[in-house]
Amino acid sequence: MVNWSQSQVRSSGNCQRYEATARIRRFLDQKHPSTPCLVIDLPTVRDRFTAICNALPGVDVFYAVKANPTPEVVELLAAEGSNFDVAGPNEIDLCLAKGAAAESIMYSNPIKKARDIAYAYGQGVRLFVSDSEQDVRGVATHAPGAKIMLRILVNSNGSIYPFGKKFGCTPDMATDLLRLARELGLVPLGVAFHAGSQQLDPNGWDAAIADAADVTAKMRTEGVELTAVNLGGGLPASYRDAPPPVAEYAAAITASIAKHFGSHRPNVMIEPGRAVVAESGLIRSEVVLVSKKSYSDQRRWVFLDIGRYGGLAETEGEAIAYPLETSKDGGPVGPVVIAGPTCDADDVLYQNTCYELPLDLSAGDHVDLVCTGAYTSTYSSVAFNGFGPLATYCVDDWSD
Repeated sequence: MVNWSQSQVRSSGNCQRYEATARIRRFLDQKHPSTPCLVIDLPTVRDRFTAICNALPGVDVFYAVKANPTPEVVELLAAEGSNFDVAGPNEIDLCLAKGAAAESIMYSNPIKKARDIAYAYGQGVRLFVSDSEQDVRGVATHAPGAKIMLRILVNSNGSIYPFGKKFGCTPDMATDLLRLARELGLVPLGVAFHAGSQQLDPNGWDAAIADAADVTAKMRTEGVELTAVNLGGGLPASYRDAPPPVAEYAAAITASIAKHFGSHRPNVMIEPGRAVVAESGLIRSEVVLVSKKSYSDQRRWVFLDIGRYGGLAETEGEAIAYPLETSKDGGPVGPVVIAGPTCDADDVLYQNTCYELPLDLSAGDHVDLVCTGAYTSTYSSVAFNGFGPLATYCVDDWSD
């Protein structure tokens, strides 16, 4: 059995993270699942969701299912009263199967097949997000009378993962499409946007809120009262560096809504995913090989049994730097390059981000990647190089 000291675990975060990690470690030490595997601590999911709701009272929270669609996670959040942001029919089926009401589901992917719109409507979904004329017309045809929001382009400065121009349209086009939606018998509900994933600037929503308010004001002059604004995702998780607290984001968002909408405060929606589940997860991996590329090389290469194709896609560009803990922590350390096990040359996790791991780390030792509950298992390939999908387990009140 691997011995993990409490001081090692405490050094990676606060008391809540220690308690979550301790529950996960008890599970790993007793069950010894094959690696790599992801373990989700369900109490942490509940705590993070509750913290967001408490920080933003009166805001409708829609969990972004794509962040982690583990059935136990969705079931827990449905029981907690969450709404759900879905990207397609499979996520709709999952939410409904785990206790969500159809009216709590928003089909927020602007890129939808006609038959998928019809399927969602047949399952009772009545809220859609769009950003193009074709999609608006598709919703009008296959989801008659549904509510619709138009997604606008935004500047995602401050975000680790900006969305560029793939999603959204200009505010003037959104205004035209809201008019079209009304003409086609849909209910124009409001404006949606996304400030970029892992948004580190609490004021990163302000410019888009201003644009949404402008669209809303223009529609009001035409006798159309838009009643909602959807702030999308972007609330960050804590990795190696802690972002500002959620209360700071809530204060900035609340102030921005008041500033730009004034007395016409809309119903506010938000779609957190990463902020709900990232800190609940731990991936246990095994060291496959430790090597050097030359006699003079000061850095060792540590190859793990998980890489970019096994669930660590967010290490592309070294955008997300996960905290690491090993079964050899406590002794002398040295600089490393960390790579995955496949025969793809791009399967290197960290070359430029400074990581130092124990000098006596060797094949068979464990390396745990902490705060990996979001965008890991869902990014895992089916069988690249013959490696299977990332196994996922959930723990609740795990005890000896």
